[in-house]
Amino acid sequence: MRPAIEILEERLSKALSEAAGIADGKKGSDPLSSRGLTPFYPAVVRPATDPKFGDYQANGVMGAAKKLRRNPRELAQEVVGLARLSDICETPEVAGPGFINLRLKNEYIARALLEINSDTAGRLAIEKTAKPQRIVVDYSGPNIAKEMHVGHLRSTILGDCIARMLEFHGHTVIRQNHIGDWGTQFGMLIAYVREHYPQALKKPESIHISDLELFYKDAKTRCDADSGFEAKARAEVVKLHNHDPETMAIWRYIVDESRRHYQPLYERLRATLERRHEQGESTYADSLADVVSEMQNKGLAVESDGATCIFPEGFRNKDGQPLPFIIRKSDGAFLYATTDLAALRYRLKDIRADRVIYVTDARQKLHFEMLFAVAKMAGWVKDGVRLDHVMFGSVLGEDGKPFKTRSGENVKLASLLDEAVTKARTVVEEKNPDLTDEMKTRIARAVGIGAVKYADYSNNLASDYVFSFDRMLALEGNTAPYMQYAYARVKSIERKSESKDVDIAAELSGVTELHLDEPTEVDLAKHLLRYGEVITSAASDYRPNYLTTYLYDLASKFSAFYYSCPVLQADAAKRPTRLMLCDLTARAIRHGLCELLGIEVVEQM
Repeated sequence: MRPAIEILEERLSKALSEAAGIADGKKGSDPLSSRGLTPFYPAVVRPATDPKFGDYQANGVMGAAKKLRRNPRELAQEVVGLARLSDICETPEVAGPGFINLRLKNEYIARALLEINSDTAGRLAIEKTAKPQRIVVDYSGPNIAKEMHVGHLRSTILGDCIARMLEFHGHTVIRQNHIGDWGTQFGMLIAYVREHYPQALKKPESIHISDLELFYKDAKTRCDADSGFEAKARAEVVKLHNHDPETMAIWRYIVDESRRHYQPLYERLRATLERRHEQGESTYADSLADVVSEMQNKGLAVESDGATCIFPEGFRNKDGQPLPFIIRKSDGAFLYATTDLAALRYRLKDIRADRVIYVTDARQKLHFEMLFAVAKMAGWVKDGVRLDHVMFGSVLGEDGKPFKTRSGENVKLASLLDEAVTKARTVVEEKNPDLTDEMKTRIARAVGIGAVKYADYSNNLASDYVFSFDRMLALEGNTAPYMQYAYARVKSIERKSESKDVDIAAELSGVTELHLDEPTEVDLAKHLLRYGEVITSAASDYRPNYLTTYLYDLASKFSAFYYSCPVLQADAAKRPTRLMLCDLTARAIRHGLCELLGIEVVEQM
């Protein structure tokens, strides 16, 4: 089922374009029409900002009237006369300088709800895109030999939500977890292990992720202070590049041990990242020299102070000098930029992606702007291919500074999730102490981790946000617990129906007519129709907060309906309509939370 906004946009744009080609009843108002061509003017239909003006508003007439040098209100009246909207809307109203206000008919709303209800595929009658693409989404990217911390949260869950939404729309999504599993840091780490823990060469399983993090800190200190140790570290890097068996065995164990840490975290977060999605820096190690050669052969790379650089047009430093994109240092070492170029080349040429999306923090803005510019200079980016950098802000403590422990360390992600579940368990104990221990544990896990994720999603992703368990776990406001409670409240109607001898399935089967009479019924029904429209906008703009705002509004409208319209006590004529509104609300909340945001729901709280 197409969203109402798409149908209105199509029909009104057609009417506006037709009106643009007519003046005083004659062809020729628009220059294109005089040449026998059909002009096109978009109607620019948007949801109404104030319900008293209707449900949607077409804003494109004023822009068209200015180009055509015509009176906008008169043009709007012509558009209303030409548009065929009687099956969807009440008679459109022209307002102000030429806005067209549109109000959906109750009959259309009822038909659309019945169509959604009849969808047995679990898609709530939302169509897939007519133009599916191959889309690479690069997200999470944990560092090997380090525990994931709160700084990895946003890339992991925002990237996962974007991947889920695009996949739901019918695109082929190729997830890429660009783990940091190669480079100089491994030379330092392996040299340190050889020197201080030689037994690990024979029994690498004796080393754990917490050990590796400490080893790395000590190795970095040694490298900075001891030139002899630094030489050993460089030698290990060479062995790594030459695939020395013993060095590779240690390296492989370090990567595996790190995976044993982060993969369970993905599972706790319900992130859809698996081992098969890993395409770390090591994947491209053998192609870095070839990337540099290609850039040199194409005349894009030049020597500058001994380093090999590319100078994309338009990038300058604070002194106004051209800014280099360095792909090989003067000592011959490759850089992060080289690896990213190799990865992008692979995604464009081997995977043949139509779109590549990177989900990282805003501090990498310049890097990706230059990366995309270099890829275009190299001729890798074909017509119609998109490269997008989805940036996000930082997680702050309640003091407004980057979220840290009291000792100044980054907050470990595992510890953060543990604390969220513990605090949620306290809330569950207070609100519903009679639940079984098993149920309390399940609810605490769903609520605690859901609260952390939902709070992140509900913020504008480009902004920093303050991390507060109190706000996240509140049962009021735009929070996961409020949404989960709203879902549980709808499901409670099903449980109550058994005691009142109401067979919901029987009453809803074969329903062919709905009665939308009460204002809160109509308001809830209209909002349910907008679900597909909102998902499309959220996926197109990479904005999970569009979805959380929609779900919060849905829960609020359901609450208003629930308190003003008896459901199980309604008479036989009205009850099926109200039961269907309840059921579709639950289905939309569940789909939004579980399928798109990766947040568990519970049927009792």
